[in-house]
Amino acid sequence: MLTRRTALTGFGAAGLSLTLPGRAFGQAAGASSWRAGPDLPLRVQEIYPAVLEGVLYVAGGLSPDVGRGRIGVSDRVFSLAPGADRWRERARLPVPLHHPNLVGLEGLIYAVGGFTAQTGGMWAMSNGVRVYDPGRNAWRNGAPMAEPYAETVCVTLNGRLHVVTGRRPAGLSNKAWSDHADTNAHIVLDPATQTWSVAAPAPTARNSAAGAALDGRLHVVGGRTVTGGNTPVHEAYDPQSDSWETRAPLPAPEAGPRGAGGLAAASVDGALYVFGGEWFDNSGGGVYAQVWRYDPASDSWTEMGRMPTPRHGLGAVTVGSEIATIGGAAQPSGSQTTPTLSWFTP
Repeated sequence: MLTRRTALTGFGAAGLSLTLPGRAFGQAAGASSWRAGPDLPLRVQEIYPAVLEGVLYVAGGLSPDVGRGRIGVSDRVFSLAPGADRWRERARLPVPLHHPNLVGLEGLIYAVGGFTAQTGGMWAMSNGVRVYDPGRNAWRNGAPMAEPYAETVCVTLNGRLHVVTGRRPAGLSNKAWSDHADTNAHIVLDPATQTWSVAAPAPTARNSAAGAALDGRLHVVGGRTVTGGNTPVHEAYDPQSDSWETRAPLPAPEAGPRGAGGLAAASVDGALYVFGGEWFDNSGGGVYAQVWRYDPASDSWTEMGRMPTPRHGLGAVTVGSEIATIGGAAQPSGSQTTPTLSWFTP
């Protein structure tokens, strides 16, 4: 694992390509490839990047390159145009945020929820929706959520923005990690009217899951719970029937407990791909290296090799036929935060 990580670190935009064999449970599964892209201008984790008209966007996150402590909350925003060899700095967020969910929709970038440090702690949850206009390079306030949410799954489906699962304040206090509880809430924003509605809640309350739109449904995979640790649960939402169904769970890894928190997911060519994530145990825990592919037709998972830089708290987003895996940390929690961009081709 360390050898593969070293092989790509430092190559930046040189475009090094590394081919890793795909591996199913006991049989060959084709091949996938990785190539290095330009590093972000700062090390950052706990991000949810977005793509709009082929341009990648990253906003906020936790970074050792901002603030005065070991790790701080960022308000910086970057974009990467197709074919560019470096990221471009854009107008900063109205307030520093980590875990804001970015989604591209109808020519705009939505930054949904997340945590701020405005109330004296680093884990004050926000109900705010910030909207970025690339043409004006400016942010404005969007329609806020009725309640604060963070560490959610946020996906566009049929022209609407879905926010599901995550964490919410457990009581009156909203400053520290211990002030929060898991939620299975599911709310939907109509961008035309800027109004929120309530959809069928997810069967499983959890946070730090990953999700993507696939086969006309919203898939939510993995994550963790406040009291039970990581979970491999995989559920899919059908907007036509406003209902959920259970799908094949994330397979057991070779090391660490089953399930993953802080993982990332994206869909391409009719399949869902899941990357990385972390676990904790009495010895500190670790970061998963596996890449998993989910086929909705067979309701089955296949292991597609390893990430060149295993990470948690990273983001994944599809651009054309590739998936960009961005940022994250190579060790559990806030350790070894990276600026890495690696492109994955199934």
